[in-house]
Parts: sequence; C-alpha cells; structure tokens
Amino acid sequence: MANIRKTRRGFLKGAGGGLTAAGAMGALSGPASAQTFETFTQNRESQAAITPQEALQKLKDGNLRFVERRMRNRDLIKQVKETGAGQFPFAAILACIDSRESTQLTFDQGIGDVFSTRIAGNFVNDDILGSLEFACALAGAKVILVVGHGECGAIKGACDDVVLGNLTHTLANLKPAVAAVKGFQDDRSSANAAFVQAVAEKNVALTVAKIRSRSPILKDMADKGEILIEGAMYDVFSGRVTFF
Repeated sequence: MANIRKTRRGFLKGAGGGLTAAGAMGALSGPASAQTFETFTQNRESQAAITPQEALQKLKDGNLRFVERRMRNRDLIKQVKETGAGQFPFAAILACIDSRESTQLTFDQGIGDVFSTRIAGNFVNDDILGSLEFACALAGAKVILVVGHGECGAIKGACDDVVLGNLTHTLANLKPAVAAVKGFQDDRSSANAAFVQAVAEKNVALTVAKIRSRSPILKDMADKGEILIEGAMYDVFSGRVTFF
C-alpha cells in the first residue's frame, strides 16, 4: 500500500501549479464580461463555408483571446437551445484529461463549436480513431488538433515505468515516445523536466503520424485538403498553446 501511495504521488506530481484561482477567474471575467453577449452559434452554413486553414486559425485566435483575458461573452444557454437539434463543429481536438487544460475554455469556443476527445496522454487507439472519423467524415469537422501539455502526469508515469492496475496498459501507449527521444542519458526519469517535455512533444508528433497511418479515411481527407491534422502543446503555466 505504501508503494502505491508513493507511485500515486509521483504520477500526480505534475498536477499542481498552473493558473491560480484568481488568475483563472481573471481569464474568465476580463474585459469580455462588460460586453454584450456573442450571438453567433456554429451552424451548417458556417461549417460548410470554413476552410481547414481557417478552422485552425480560429483555434489560434481563440487561444490568443484566452491568454489575453478577452474571451467572448457567450450566452451558453442560448447556444444549448440552438444546438439541441443538431451540431456542426468546425474542429475536433484530442487532448489529455489533465484538469488544467479545458479545450473549450483555452481555445475560447462555445457550445457546438468543437468535438473534444480526452484521454490520459492524448494518444489514439481504435476507439478514438473511430471518434475522429465520425467527427470529420460524418459530422463535418475541418481540422483535427492533437494537444499535449507540459508537466503531463501520464508522460511522467511512462518515463518512470509506473505499474498500477489498468493504468499500466494506458501508459504502454506512451512508451514509443519515451523510446524515440534520444539523449538525456544522465536522467531519463520524470525528475528531468527537459526530458519530460521532449517526450510530451514527441508523443504529439507520433500521435499525429498514427492518425494518418491507422485511418485511411482521415489520411485520404487530409491528402485531398478536406481536413488538416495538426499538433500543438499547451503550457500549463501560461495557458498559451504552441502550434507545431
């Protein structure tokens, strides 16, 4: 039991820090709070009209608004009512389950704007690939964005070869990224922040490549220019997203 507690402490070590409660409230209640409600809701026409490049730019612009504390002041209940009969998201985001990064908040998007797929370590398996195929091939999303983040507990667990119940199988999906990062011979553990960051970035790159290699549907759409498949990293200390 003591070993499990020790493992849990190490695995969750990355869960602290990030924005303070005051900072988070500031991000949500900045200048936008004094504005009138944003009236736009994603619809069939706007989804059809947007290009993959424009969809990616919308995510970039949204993150910039988030970082600069000028998020749009949306009437979310109105959007709930307007999207109840159908959804037309422009993007699908694959991210980690980490509590410090919420895709709709950090990209400043409303209800009905983005599909959100989350799993510890932001990797893909058959079920997640199927979800992304639904998002793009059937539901019309124009960009897939794989978002990793710094201080990732799942990445740290993979670096340290953590063995704990079903988590062992989950972390096995991240081992290729650990193996692919060369160097750091002095310390290839979670104690080495530079190594953890390098593995997290490599994991995003491998996930993007795996989406293409394991989903002929998505690869074909990307090759035809119908969608983009991109990667990015979220900074848990600043809220800023760096796009690859």
